[in-house]
Parts: sequence; structure tokens; C-alpha cells
Amino acid sequence: MSSRRSSRSRQSGSSRISDDQISDLVTKLQHLIPELRRRRSDKVSASKVLQETCNYIRNLHREVDDLSDRLSEFLASTDDYSAEAAIIRSLLDY
Repeated sequence: MSSRRSSRSRQSGSSRISDDQISDLVTKLQHLIPELRRRRSDKVSASKVLQETCNYIRNLHREVDDLSDRLSEFLASTDDYSAEAAIIRSLLDY
């Protein structure tokens, strides 16, 4: 038995995840990541799926940071009582 499998088998029964479940989750991730969806081959290693997922999440974080900076700059350049500022603030109030 591999060390990975033996360490997994030592986990408590409620937190154990099977190889089939891992495979299913990797497949679901593969379908969520645009870079992997565009590939014609269904055979992508789990390692590649996880690497692309991390890259995708990092890119999303950068986009969020950029949009946040742009929004802050826009709000700083508008009158606090302008219609545009009021609309944006109403959208940001959850």
C-alpha cells in the first residue's frame, strides 16, 4: 500500500475520502476551469488540474484587486452626492 493511501486509511471514518471521490472532484474542477475546458483531451492529470485551479484562483484574486482599485479611484474622483456614486454605493450595500 502506498504511503499516501496508508495515511488516508488511518484517518477517521467520517473524514476519509475514496480515490473515486477524489477523481470525481478533480473532474468537476476540470470542468470549472476555463483553461482546462478548452482542451480537447479528457485525459489531464490531477496534478495539472490542481495547478491550473491554483493559477485560475490567483488570476481571479488579481482581477478583484484591480477592480477594487479602479472602483476606489472612481469613487474618489466623483462627488459623494452624485448619481453615479449613489448607484455604486447602493450596489455595494448587501
